[in-house]
Amino acid sequence: MADGYIKQAKSSNWGTPAHILTRFEGYFDPCPFPQPDWDGLAIPWPQWVFVNPPFCDLAEWAKKCADEHRHGAAHIALLMPARVDTKAFHSHILPNAEIEFIKGRLKFVDLDQSSTLPVAAPFPCIIAHFGGLRK
Repeated sequence: MADGYIKQAKSSNWGTPAHILTRFEGYFDPCPFPQPDWDGLAIPWPQWVFVNPPFCDLAEWAKKCADEHRHGAAHIALLMPARVDTKAFHSHILPNAEIEFIKGRLKFVDLDQSSTLPVAAPFPCIIAHFGGLRK
């Protein structure tokens, strides 16, 4: 195995760790699992939203968070990889949200059950809070 190699995940459906999910109990989830018959990027969002989006479409979800907050959503919490070097981060996150840094690597739940135990992310994560930091 070469240096710098990152093992490809067997699943693309990673559930939010329980200790984070409980903090946002009662919040609307625009991209739940299993996938609903509606598109969370195409519908208006309510006042309180928690988003653990598919990380492959992170730029679209970051833009949607910023847009929905500008249009009146009181608080949107976006769980995301700490990819602070991306255009999406500098365009949609940095000017519109407060950042909560998460200590350690999150252990996501494999919703496809290709793994029997929670799996530590191979990257650090943050929560971008549109509408103020909520801990």
